[in-house]
Amino acid sequence: MKRRLYFRSEEKTIMNISIRVEEEKDFKIVEYTTREAFWDLYKPGCDEHLVLHKIRKVPAFVKELDFVACDEDTIVGNIIYSRAKVLNEENKEFEVLCMGPLTVLPSYQKQGIGSLLMNYSIEKARQLAYKGVIIFGNPDYYHRFGFVNAREYDIRTSWGDNFDAFMALELYDGSLRGISGKFYEDEVFKIENEELEDFEKQFPYKEKHVTDTQLKL
Repeated sequence: MKRRLYFRSEEKTIMNISIRVEEEKDFKIVEYTTREAFWDLYKPGCDEHLVLHKIRKVPAFVKELDFVACDEDTIVGNIIYSRAKVLNEENKEFEVLCMGPLTVLPSYQKQGIGSLLMNYSIEKARQLAYKGVIIFGNPDYYHRFGFVNAREYDIRTSWGDNFDAFMALELYDGSLRGISGKFYEDEVFKIENEELEDFEKQFPYKEKHVTDTQLKL
């Protein structure tokens, strides 16, 4: 089922974007879109398209929260979620969501499509009664959706650290109350160089570069 959304942007006076659940026939084009969006952004090349490919195959994958944004029949963005956990000092486990990758095709960036995908998927996650979302990301971007530093909920990384880019979102008032400890995402996010090199053979060759955005990290 598609939901059509309208919004104003600086780039285009009005855009008409539909959001629907990703289908199997979309997989390869969404992986290509993700590769284009992340290439050379955080490191020479990228691995987010392989992460995406792997998430769909593990039990942690939340199919109901895997959405694509479309400009008519063209897929221009994607958001995906997986189940993760917070483990407290008594080894009690709490289920939360991990969001990402969030992708917008480069030619469609800075037009609000990422925000549409975020807001739409957060509301759907709330309707599905999930308690919260944990992410690693840019605070300047994700604070607008209600994410705060995870330390406010006494949630730490799996190695016991905390920093501004490690954020949490309650999906309803008090939903993360009593949930504290170390955050563990699915093992699918661990990428080996050899598997990435093998996966890259399925895509057209792209040269890797060192860029200013990498140097700022």
